[in-house]
Amino acid sequence: MARDIKLGWDVEALNKAYRQGHMAASMGMDKTRCPYRGEVVIAAWEAGWDDAAQGSRDSRGEGDDLFSLIA
Repeated sequence: MARDIKLGWDVEALNKAYRQGHMAASMGMDKTRCPYRGEVVIAAWEAGWDDAAQGSRDSRGEGDDLFSLIA
């Protein structure tokens, strides 16, 4: 298993943080409620949160591109 001893994270931990961030956004949890500490793991959680939030906006037709604003 790939583990960075100095930073205290591994690929599985980042995947778990991503999945939990995705689930948190899907359930409507605010992005500021990230339960993790450490820049890399927080970034993984936020990436999951952002992806779920973007997916939710896309499914509702609330894109942030120019074409969706015109139509």
